[in-house]
Amino acid sequence: MKLSEQCRRILLIDDDADARELLGMGLELQGHTVAMADGGISGLARAREFQPECIFLDLGMPGMNGYETSVALRRITGLALVTIVALSGWNDQATLARAHDAGFNHHLTKPAGFDDIERILRGEFPPLAKPPLRWASRHL
Repeated sequence: MKLSEQCRRILLIDDDADARELLGMGLELQGHTVAMADGGISGLARAREFQPECIFLDLGMPGMNGYETSVALRRITGLALVTIVALSGWNDQATLARAHDAGFNHHLTKPAGFDDIERILRGEFPPLAKPPLRWASRHL
């Protein structure tokens, strides 16, 4: 799904309250409507009621991790085509392959820069491509 420059409904799912709040404040200052959740289960519930256009989702969360959450988000009515962005401290080939297979559209390494976030929201950021199978098969 290609997003334009207009303001968006954005859901942030991250167990790190400081990171979630900081990103949320920055997005709100740019005019976006932001909802937040502190984990996978609460994120799924929030996504159902909020119906976001874009979701920024931490990969390394306790309980239901970001990969599992992304797969579950894709099954929610109305969210099959939502843009889902992985936020992670990891940027290796195995992480990128798992994120691709879990249905993420993009991957940003934490801390994510607002320039990259706005490029995603404008549809100018390259989509997440699956790394070569030789990398992915060892770690999935």
